[in-house]
Amino acid sequence: MQLIKSSKDRTTTGRLEPPAWRRRVKILLNVVACLFLGALSIWLAVRVTPMQTVKAAGQTVQVGATSPRLSGSGPGEVNLFGQAISTRPEFRGPIRPRLELTHITINAQVGQFARDGDHGTLDLSARLTDGWRRYLLWETLVSAGFSALLLAALAGVQHWSGATRVKVLATGVLCVLAANSACVYLLASSTPEALKRVGSVEDLVGRAPSSPVPPARGPALNDVNAVVIGDSTAAAMGNPLVDDPDALDRACKRSRDSYAVYLAQSNRWKVLNLACSGATVTSGLLDVQNVGHQVAPPQLAVAQRASKASVVIVSIGANDVRWAELTGLCLAAKACDDRASTAYYQQQLNTFATEYYDLLGQLKRLPQHPAVLINQYYDPFGENVDCLRSQGVDQAMADALRGRLADMNALLDKGARAFGFRSVPQHFSGHGLCSQGPFVQGTGAEAPLHPTAAGELAIALADQQALNAPAPQPTPSPSSP
Repeated sequence: MQLIKSSKDRTTTGRLEPPAWRRRVKILLNVVACLFLGALSIWLAVRVTPMQTVKAAGQTVQVGATSPRLSGSGPGEVNLFGQAISTRPEFRGPIRPRLELTHITINAQVGQFARDGDHGTLDLSARLTDGWRRYLLWETLVSAGFSALLLAALAGVQHWSGATRVKVLATGVLCVLAANSACVYLLASSTPEALKRVGSVEDLVGRAPSSPVPPARGPALNDVNAVVIGDSTAAAMGNPLVDDPDALDRACKRSRDSYAVYLAQSNRWKVLNLACSGATVTSGLLDVQNVGHQVAPPQLAVAQRASKASVVIVSIGANDVRWAELTGLCLAAKACDDRASTAYYQQQLNTFATEYYDLLGQLKRLPQHPAVLINQYYDPFGENVDCLRSQGVDQAMADALRGRLADMNALLDKGARAFGFRSVPQHFSGHGLCSQGPFVQGTGAEAPLHPTAAGELAIALADQQALNAPAPQPTPSPSSP
């Protein structure tokens, strides 16, 4: 039996038309595909649009956007020396500001901002808002370009006619432009209000800077050429104590084999070593530290008595991120790459980033403008960990700890460069814990994994090389499109 088709299913040319429901489904699928490609265009544009440079209040900041979020409002993001920290202000819309600190200058202009208050706040707020609007303009153009390319590819796959292709491209691009315009309105209109009281990066990350550390009482130490501040690495804990140690030297475990002593000998300097075991930025360097039965004054306060010192060397960070505790947890859990400990370590790094920023700012304000060296941390393990297998340390665990150490060193390095200081890597290559001539103390020593006298000498040599090198140039800011 021959099937007879209804005239409704035939075109004027006699060809069969698909049923109406199929046409509707096809149209719906094409609409969904266009919406998906439009959203993908915006997401890609946010990922690739260059951040915009703004300079205000002595700070150079890159302004961009976070990846689109589904929530209607929330915090933005500040990249502080490689650490992503949520902003204190919240912003409306699915796309929110992302700011990256790239350079800091402490000069008379910044000091005037600090005294005038509102002037610096308004300047930074206006600059950030202007950079945000410029970024969104570029992001809108880039997203329109992506949408045109993706929709053109879809049209080619669907074999649409020329007229249909033009309509789809025009409609899709206009939709993307409209979506971005909505984001521009929502975000750009709320940004000035959210940033009204932002006078510095500290305001963005929700932590006010501490008050400047005043000089400690006592006579000026005019014969001191260099000052060392920091933790047990700089104190050379585990090595023989300094000659004729006082109560604070004993409590801080300062050694005659510290890199400060070696630098003094090689340069014929008088070096003031204020480092103390257990010191952190907030408990030791910028504020008092309770160590044993002694109270150590803020290291930076005592350092300011050496008003003619031309060099300040800093070793800090391990205690701030609780490196020893995390290493102990790794050994107890037989793993270092679990999500819980990784998230905890990142949280510690975020907190340290803001405290480190505070310290660097105060070092930059020292009136004699000394050369500042920021020492990175050495890898205590090296490539061979065979001697540690009996203690449950395998290569995977050592690699995980090495990776976390690299994260902390990256933070130290970026912060130093942002302030124009010298960042000094430390390499104990070939002299790890299990080598024939280790530069670190064994796990059964008084100060496990701390430098031996040879390790301290290696640090001194690295610092000397950094001092002999040309002064570092400020970190260049990426150019705007």
